[in-house]
Amino acid sequence: MDKILLAIDAKKIDMDALGFACYIAKLTNSKITGVFLENLAADERPALKKAYGTRYHEGEIDESSIQFQDKQQLIEKNIQLFKDTCEKKFTKHNLHRDRGVPVQEIVSESRYADLIIADATTSFGKKKESRPTEFVKDLLKDAECPVIIAPKTFTGVDELIFTYDGSRSAAFAIKQFTYLFPEFDDRKVTVLQVNKEGEWSGHDKYNLKEWLQNRYSAIGFEVVKGNTEDKLFDYIFRRKNAFVVMGAYGRNTVSRLFKPSQADILIKTISHPIFISHF
Repeated sequence: MDKILLAIDAKKIDMDALGFACYIAKLTNSKITGVFLENLAADERPALKKAYGTRYHEGEIDESSIQFQDKQQLIEKNIQLFKDTCEKKFTKHNLHRDRGVPVQEIVSESRYADLIIADATTSFGKKKESRPTEFVKDLLKDAECPVIIAPKTFTGVDELIFTYDGSRSAAFAIKQFTYLFPEFDDRKVTVLQVNKEGEWSGHDKYNLKEWLQNRYSAIGFEVVKGNTEDKLFDYIFRRKNAFVVMGAYGRNTVSRLFKPSQADILIKTISHPIFISHF
């Protein structure tokens, strides 16, 4: 892996997400590109203009205003904080300043990135939002590379939890994670299913196990009986230092097990890092 994007609200850098991104970058010998997202639409004010003899209103930014200047000083301060933190943690880094519609900017950059790391609370709206915010939901839905939702607190990775329902999306997410993170080959792996029968569903367990055994040294398969939503959250909540891997989010190929609403609840309630990939 070479290029990791860290989605940053230019006005409010999340230090927990930055610390986690530095860990991932050092682990994989990759470079972090801090993408400082600035919502220019929020700074626009209606202005009366004239063209071909006709007057009309159009949004424009008053770059001479005190508010705009204060905002730019705050962004410069956050950029310096990003640089200083990466240097202190001996992390290779770069930065982009993207001025426009934040989600469009980061999705555009995702096509040429290996991974995006984002905090679930990143928001560019004027009102306070619950996690995951609309920005994060849109990012998960439209990103053209895998996304990791950074944990609020992070102390390390002892276990990988591969959520698997037999779908192509779930299998693809496991493969993507494994290709991107060969450094985790010595971690304990739990392949998890949750269903009402309490029995492994699907006929490809042997093939999946064979594929995993070529890459991991400690693999276990677990089936939890019960309601998918309740049992899934309860199982993951009780694990410590786990990295959760799950399939597609909000697309036609979304797995039967992990619907968008369930992924939202998982992000709201779990403090583990969550890796989400599209098929």
